[in-house]
Amino acid sequence: MPNRNAHACRRQWRNFILLAMSVLVAVVAVVSTPAFATEDRIGRFEYYQITGRNNLLQVARLNGLGYVELLAANPGVDPWIPEKGRILVLPKAHLLPDAARQGIVINLAEMRLYFFRNESEPVLNFPIGIGRMGRETPVGVTQVKAKRKDPTWIPPASIRAERPYLPDQIPPGPRNPLGNYALDLAWPGYVIHGTNQPYGIGRRVSSGCIRLYPEDIEILFRLVSIGTTVTIVYQPVKLGWSDGELYMEVHPTATQADELEARGWFTAAAILSLDDQVRNAAGAALSRVAWDIVYDTARKRRGVPVRITR
Repeated sequence: MPNRNAHACRRQWRNFILLAMSVLVAVVAVVSTPAFATEDRIGRFEYYQITGRNNLLQVARLNGLGYVELLAANPGVDPWIPEKGRILVLPKAHLLPDAARQGIVINLAEMRLYFFRNESEPVLNFPIGIGRMGRETPVGVTQVKAKRKDPTWIPPASIRAERPYLPDQIPPGPRNPLGNYALDLAWPGYVIHGTNQPYGIGRRVSSGCIRLYPEDIEILFRLVSIGTTVTIVYQPVKLGWSDGELYMEVHPTATQADELEARGWFTAAAILSLDDQVRNAAGAALSRVAWDIVYDTARKRRGVPVRITR
């Protein structure tokens, strides 16, 4: 009996290893060290095995990820009752957005915030919640105008028109949608803040403001100074170099992200400028570009860096 149990344990462990390897191959997983502002790629892939009753909203929160990015990286997984024993890809590797590497950079397409301190310190990044359809978070360049700890929320006229039952103001506490920290932007009415609804992170559900998990905004609030530049872009396709190889990372569009959240899959959409973007990024290494991998990555839009040079 002990030998039989030992064989069973070894067989289960072997199956686990084989499954993990298949996931690695499927997503072209790349392991990298924490990057500094001079690198194009940061972070590394991690994996999570479903062992209890956690749904993907809970898994995302436990691992510091956004909900939609976890869905995109794990197509076909039931978000509410994921199969026990299933191994999930945790998309913690990223290419930096194409923007000046200073201050705060937000890429709405991937629903992620990057904070560049200086070239001697690693780039910090956090998942975010952004504006929903009709209340989209704007793109452009602004700056942090003020910092507020334990902020009072005064509902703007646009929100009061939708919810006239709201009080004139909501003081600090568990009912305050700003959470415990707020960074007011120079754009009137727009704030980077915490939240009392953490399951909205990684989703398009706000009225235009940028939300962070409570634990993330606390870190950002402590490090950011008034006057810090805030650059907001919308880049579903990112390209960057690492160790002499070119990588591409493609995210769902805003419409596809909404579809993915609502029904678990999204309608395919062509990327009209894809070839030009790849050619410009590849430069002299264009002959090494694997176009079949480029098109496959663009079609799947899993939001993970994939090596596209051979």
